[in-house]
Amino acid sequence: MATTKTLRTVTLTMEVENGVDSSGAPAFKKKNYSGVKPSAIPEDIYAVAAAIKSVLSVGTRSLYVTENSDLAQV
Repeated sequence: MATTKTLRTVTLTMEVENGVDSSGAPAFKKKNYSGVKPSAIPEDIYAVAAAIKSVLSVGTRSLYVTENSDLAQV
């Protein structure tokens, strides 16, 4: 039986500096930005992340994109 995958939601997650840990290294927390258009291409998502990073007063580390999809048998 054939199975389809339908992309439903996309979330951009950015690790943002949040102080320091016990050893003095930077600590990070994850900030989520939901509502990313499922049709958005990676280059556009990265451009938005870069724009967000440019106005933050703290450092950032990694960027993640989480995609949630429905699976259905047809």
